[in-house]
Amino acid sequence: MAPSIRSLLTASLFALAPFASASRELTSTSLATCQENSQFSASLFDIALTPGNGSLTFAINGVSTITGYVLLNIQVRAYGLSVYNGQIDPCEDAALKGLCPMQEGPIQLPPSVVTIPSGALSGVPGIAYTVPNLDASFQIKFNDTATGQNVACVEASLSNGKTVDQKAVAWVLAVTSGLALVASAITSGLGHSNTAAHVAANALGLFGYFQAQAFIGMTDIALPPIVEAWTQNFQWSMGIIRIGFIQNIATWYQRSTGGTPSEILSNLDDYSVSVQKRDLGPASAYTLGKRALQRIGGPVMKRASSDNPAGSSNNPIIVSGIKRVGFIAGIEPTNIFLTGYIFFLIFVVAVVLGVILFKLICEGLVKAGRLKNNKFQDFRNGWTTVLKGIMYRIVLIGFPQMVVLCFWEFIQRDSGAEIVLAVFTVFTMIGILGWASSKVIRLARRSIAMHKNPAYILYSDPVALNKWGFLYVHFKATAYYFIVPVLIYVLFKGIFVAFAQGSGVAQAIGFVVIEAVFLIGVSILTPYMDKKTNAFNISISVINFISAIFMLFFSNVFGQPQIVNGVMGVVFFVYNAAFSTVLLILVLIASFYALFSKNPDTRYQPMRDDRGSFIKSQSELTTELDALGATARGEPKHGFYGNKGARIEEDDSSLSGSDTAKNHMTTTTSYTGAGTYYPAEDQGGRHNPPSPYYQSPARQPGSADGSRAASMTRGGYRNQTASPSPWQRGAGYD
Repeated sequence: MAPSIRSLLTASLFALAPFASASRELTSTSLATCQENSQFSASLFDIALTPGNGSLTFAINGVSTITGYVLLNIQVRAYGLSVYNGQIDPCEDAALKGLCPMQEGPIQLPPSVVTIPSGALSGVPGIAYTVPNLDASFQIKFNDTATGQNVACVEASLSNGKTVDQKAVAWVLAVTSGLALVASAITSGLGHSNTAAHVAANALGLFGYFQAQAFIGMTDIALPPIVEAWTQNFQWSMGIIRIGFIQNIATWYQRSTGGTPSEILSNLDDYSVSVQKRDLGPASAYTLGKRALQRIGGPVMKRASSDNPAGSSNNPIIVSGIKRVGFIAGIEPTNIFLTGYIFFLIFVVAVVLGVILFKLICEGLVKAGRLKNNKFQDFRNGWTTVLKGIMYRIVLIGFPQMVVLCFWEFIQRDSGAEIVLAVFTVFTMIGILGWASSKVIRLARRSIAMHKNPAYILYSDPVALNKWGFLYVHFKATAYYFIVPVLIYVLFKGIFVAFAQGSGVAQAIGFVVIEAVFLIGVSILTPYMDKKTNAFNISISVINFISAIFMLFFSNVFGQPQIVNGVMGVVFFVYNAAFSTVLLILVLIASFYALFSKNPDTRYQPMRDDRGSFIKSQSELTTELDALGATARGEPKHGFYGNKGARIEEDDSSLSGSDTAKNHMTTTTSYTGAGTYYPAEDQGGRHNPPSPYYQSPARQPGSADGSRAASMTRGGYRNQTASPSPWQRGAGYD
């Protein structure tokens, strides 16, 4: 089995050849003890292993309780495989005279160079110096010369300076997501509702996948280095972005509200900070588990003093979970919550200003005669309603981010004011989305009661569509409720990330269960608007579930050999990178087509729920039939945006929510539930005589397919022998 695993690893690593470089050097800046009761520990440890000239450069500050002469046994491991074993006698090397003999007390070794025997590093494979995010360790065991007993063990994670954590990648991902959302908004404003719904659905699915990747990086699991670096590319979606003045604001706010900022990043010259990686042996598990006060990712962090910034011992600080993500991004642990919170507020303000600016630009262009008066007319007439809907969309997009950060702040407790912000924000967002979801469900049920189809009210009222449509337009009409399972899914994942920071195994198991349930749900219900959108989102759920399985292995719950995690880490990166590329290409194609095609709706099939026949625009009511349709829906003369009275989407005692619509429904027509309309009874209980205008006209000349207009009467009503009403299609009646 070992040869096959080694071959798989080699093949996977060579797939990463584009990241390769001619530089050949392995370095480390942190050291951790790797055995119980180790008699040597280091607060500062810098090494550089250069095979080209056979040198080992190092600088160490540590504390020793060893007395006497020792031999240093050095082992280098890559992806769980031993690639070098050697022994050094400190008494035979001038650079190590400070360790010959060893004595109790502080040990400071200035930058020194030790010569490695020629050919000793020939066993290190070339890919170790070129593949990004090398999963390798450098271990030193101190053996007493007289007794041969192992008295201390320290180890460091090695790096070759290559990484898949690239700012350019993060920028591409962020810009693509933003472009898709903007394309959806512009397309919707131009009246291409079908295209806008598809682009928005893909954009939300893509952004949700990005946040799912960020969640993995935030878990308290000892991830392989390449997985850790890959998921770091997505932390911008959680607001984990370092900007200097924002860090200053966060630190100032914390101090001014009674908190005590951490000073880890400002003291890196005085002590080592070790980023938690997978356990490299039984001793490592002990070290990471027992150092509660020093383990930044754990439930307790002892404040570092000016004399000893690492706390009460000289052991390095181990960062994991959310604090690992912040440390890699260059953010102090006590600033992580406020950094994410500030970026969320910046996003909200930027979107609001953008909408207002776009409104002003449109009006200016119309007055200048450079924009047709009917362009973006619905937006210009009801831009405040559109803005409300956009604000709800922002809450939905920022929900995963704020759930994790706010709930985590309950444990972190950076300051009293920040806890208040966290409580207010997360429960307000839960309340807003919960109320909005219940609103959609009430509207859909009212529509079913009135029209035997949930799509009618959900899509016929422009105000309801613009305000609440973000919750249901990407689902088919009969799956209007599916936003509730989606919100519960995100909420539970966020809770596991935030509250289980001390237990990677619990987080891994929780993710597997949650992803499995959600995958089964979307696969059986297929709730999205069409086959392509279902395939798009189901594939994302499949990848998320597979990633959860990988997390279970990374948590070492099965006790598998070390090389298994190394191989799986590389595979995790490869399949997620490939899948992300495919998603980006699909979303970019859809976005550009929506923006630059003259009629982008031709690219998409009409929805089976026939929502297009219900979506009516103020600017589109230009024909007699459209006007009659508007009257039947109870729309006012100047459209919904100009109506100061009640609307369909408002909660009141009437079925329609509009006195005009109610009177029209009760005095003009009655619906039989079979796709046929008759004149309603008059006040005396008698049927009004049918008008000759209600008879079905002949098929219109030039209409090969028998359009809807040809099948309707001049009064806007269907013949009794007509095909089932489009109000019923897609709702289980056809």
